[in-house]
Amino acid sequence: MRGAGAEGSDVDLAVLGGGLAGGLVALAVAERHPHLRLAVVEQDRIGGNHVWSHFAADVDDADAWLVEPLISHRWDAYDVAFPGFARELRAPYRSITSERLAEVVHARLPAGSVVRGRVADARPDRVRLHDGRTLHARAVLDARGPGDLGLLRLGYQKFVGQVLHTRAPHGVQRPVVMDATVEQRDGYRFVYLLPFGPQEVFVEDTYYSDSADLDVRDLQRRIAAYGTARGWQVERAGRTESGVLPVVVSGDFDAYWASTGTELAKAGMRAGLFHPTTGYSLPDAIRLAGLVAAAEDLSHAALLELTHTHAARTWRERGFYRLLDTMLFGAAEPTERYRVLQRFYRLDPALVQRFYAAGSTRSDQLRILSGRPPVPVHRAVRAIAAAHGRR
Repeated sequence: MRGAGAEGSDVDLAVLGGGLAGGLVALAVAERHPHLRLAVVEQDRIGGNHVWSHFAADVDDADAWLVEPLISHRWDAYDVAFPGFARELRAPYRSITSERLAEVVHARLPAGSVVRGRVADARPDRVRLHDGRTLHARAVLDARGPGDLGLLRLGYQKFVGQVLHTRAPHGVQRPVVMDATVEQRDGYRFVYLLPFGPQEVFVEDTYYSDSADLDVRDLQRRIAAYGTARGWQVERAGRTESGVLPVVVSGDFDAYWASTGTELAKAGMRAGLFHPTTGYSLPDAIRLAGLVAAAEDLSHAALLELTHTHAARTWRERGFYRLLDTMLFGAAEPTERYRVLQRFYRLDPALVQRFYAAGSTRSDQLRILSGRPPVPVHRAVRAIAAAHGRR
């Protein structure tokens, strides 16, 4: 494969954005279609600055070949803790760091495949960069982050995460996916823990909030206070990441897709491929990369049809999760939202895993909605009616 960095270079597929979705598609195509000339256009660095985590059950057996080389940390179980109870769930849990994604992309893609630059204009057959270079392509796939989220009715999952290096072992044996014993503020608040080593732990302060406002320094102070409360002597804080993820209550898929144009194939958040309740996009990014890799025809028209059809079908199939989001944000008082998750985590661990993979069965859905509701029924009915009216 020829390098793709020079002006006028021709490639078979140009992937715009070297984050999670774009990086996975590039790796999948390079492995399954080694004869194709590939370019990944990224203005910053491959992978950005993130930790992505998932349950092993999120990944289909057919896609394991793509994910396995990326995994940085593995555990056999995880914990949750709420004011009313705590529980260990026996389910394999995995994390991927942006550094590992970048390492694998650079190692497995031919030299020159990563093009540094900012996209000025993208068409189905070419990409023009701000520095004047033009990349001609048989197909273009756009993975440059979300579309116009203002078109959707949203809540938000927002967070700040830091890697803390402790003077003595911190004692966290496995991930704590939710520690909701902390003070409830700004919606449903919990702390998320990943033990990267005996004296290295990733701590994320997370909120299911009505507002997208995020004060990074304030949350860093809360992380420090959390460590102090746990009795940790922190020698230093390492890498920091932050984010605001959409939690979709309602919205029109066609309008969202069209907000970034209708000419280009899309992946990741730009295609609306993220879990409506968690905002996480890793399982969807893996699935789409596997679909692209399995396709025989990667012409632009075929790729546009594949990604749009898959994304539209996925959106339609996830109405149940948007219904739950409606109740979470419309019916539960912000400081009482933890009760919804506290009840949810008492359910069967296999049901919980299917939920996070956006694969809830009909019986799962009935089980989640049955029993004594954790939100007032009359408020839930009003919230659902209001959301339905905005669709």
